[in-house]
Amino acid sequence: MSETAQLVETLKHVLREKKITYQHVAQHLDLSEANVKRMFSRKHFTLSRMEEICNLAEVDLGYLMMRMQEDSQLINSLTLETETELVNNEKLLIMAQLLINRWSFEEITSTYTFDELEGIQLLAKLDRMGVIDLLPGNRVKVLVSRHFKWINDGPVQNYFKKYVALEFFDCNFDINAGELLVFSYGQITRQSNTQLQNSMLRLAREFDEICKEDAKQPLDQTFGTGLTLAMRPWELSVFTKYRREPNNKQF
Repeated sequence: MSETAQLVETLKHVLREKKITYQHVAQHLDLSEANVKRMFSRKHFTLSRMEEICNLAEVDLGYLMMRMQEDSQLINSLTLETETELVNNEKLLIMAQLLINRWSFEEITSTYTFDELEGIQLLAKLDRMGVIDLLPGNRVKVLVSRHFKWINDGPVQNYFKKYVALEFFDCNFDINAGELLVFSYGQITRQSNTQLQNSMLRLAREFDEICKEDAKQPLDQTFGTGLTLAMRPWELSVFTKYRREPNNKQF
């Protein structure tokens, strides 16, 4: 990622922290919200335009550069040992996930059944594990980057996977209740498989960006939402049992 792109990502992070939306930026710049979103998406800014947005956020370019350097030192994943420790303590894992999703300590303790003492003890453990930096007043600095991912097929991903299988699909998927299930099956080439995987990754990135943008909104206006994207070469067993010969084709 170029330095300009990194600077724009840092600016977006600062705006989220200050709960400044694209709509606020659009009003400040006298532009449409669509133009502002396009500008951030393309990461194409003049220096004067970036300074205008910094003024809205009450920061300067020097501060933005400093934050960019700090962000570059954040971690993108945890160790296997750290993830294992998290899944062995359910409340610790919940606290970590909520903090990574940028919940405040007050929001967590007012929403979930963690009393203040227990919550502080969990924060202290996460500080020791290097997930957060615990600051005075139970404030935290999350030490994972905006590109953070759990280890693929690791302890945390597998922990959540069992709940996806048991709970997420136990639903009628009513579109009027914000639910949607789409399942398609067909024959595709390796090239098309790659093309579809890239489309899925783009959608996942868009979902992450929307989550970060909506983190500025009050909790009573947002809903915990799961998005599951999956694709693999596969045949339903009821079809397989009627094959004349075993399907030994390898992807």
